[in-house]
Amino acid sequence: MTLNPKDYESLLPEIRTLVNKSVQKNMTDAMLFSAGTDTQILAYEAVKYDPKIKALTMAFKHGKPKDAEYVKKMVAFLNLNQETHTFGREEVINNAPKIIKALKKFDPMEIRNSIPVYIGLTILKKKGVKTVSTGDALDELFGYPWQFHLSEEEFKQKQIEMWAEMGFSSKPMAESLGMTIKAPFLDPEFMEYAKKLPIKLKINMHNGIKYGKWIMRKAYEDLIPTDVIWRPKAPLEAGTGTEVLRTFFNEEITDAEFEKTKEQILQEDDVRIQDKEQLLYYKSFKQTFGKPSEVYPDNGGIECPFCKSHLKTKIKFCKICGAYPI
Repeated sequence: MTLNPKDYESLLPEIRTLVNKSVQKNMTDAMLFSAGTDTQILAYEAVKYDPKIKALTMAFKHGKPKDAEYVKKMVAFLNLNQETHTFGREEVINNAPKIIKALKKFDPMEIRNSIPVYIGLTILKKKGVKTVSTGDALDELFGYPWQFHLSEEEFKQKQIEMWAEMGFSSKPMAESLGMTIKAPFLDPEFMEYAKKLPIKLKINMHNGIKYGKWIMRKAYEDLIPTDVIWRPKAPLEAGTGTEVLRTFFNEEITDAEFEKTKEQILQEDDVRIQDKEQLLYYKSFKQTFGKPSEVYPDNGGIECPFCKSHLKTKIKFCKICGAYPI
């Protein structure tokens, strides 16, 4: 949908003022910086109040992090006090059980996305950092690419359902380390404003390509380098390179042993394991908490057919094992 500038131009300074206010109210010692739309905007505003705020970028050395080129440009543009930590296999193996303990789940995508955040928090903690900012909530408030095909009414309903259940792994992980996460986009005033915006301002076209967070990009396109503010959406696992973890551990166990173990878990725990990565996470979950059906007993909600956890959810997604739909 092509918009007349008159439909949105007056909103751009409003949005910038609101973001600036949210950042100022939620200033921290450091930030986790991916140079995605969310953190590039936060960094742009944060350096106004603390030009030396620490910014940490995470990269998995066995993957192909997509954030790297944008991080480099934003660091130069803002003269950002930034460093990149490249982590490897051993850090993943050593920290995965701690993440699973903090989150109380074994959903592969959730764990995969949480690994760089958790490792980043541990690094910042060693530097004496106690409070960390993240770009959490901007996707939930403005829409994901998988929602682009929905009608306006369907999109509105999906957003309402998501808002009712949204949670962010960064917070419990930080708490487990004695740290605090502050997410400016979760500021009540910003959330209230964002929720009322029509879909055409959240998802729209730019140079023939459909983008999410459209109005946020428009608000900052004259302030942040164009190729950065209009970068394509890269999920955290793609940005940090951890997407390769989907198959990275396939060599840890033979196919025959995997099938045998998977069947044993099905018989003993009534849990359906989907792949070798999930098996690694499930073993840690089971050792720490026990069977999902006992950890998440019947509470009047939906029983996940894959892990037998019980959840009260309208989005048909199992937050424990990652199964969809349930």
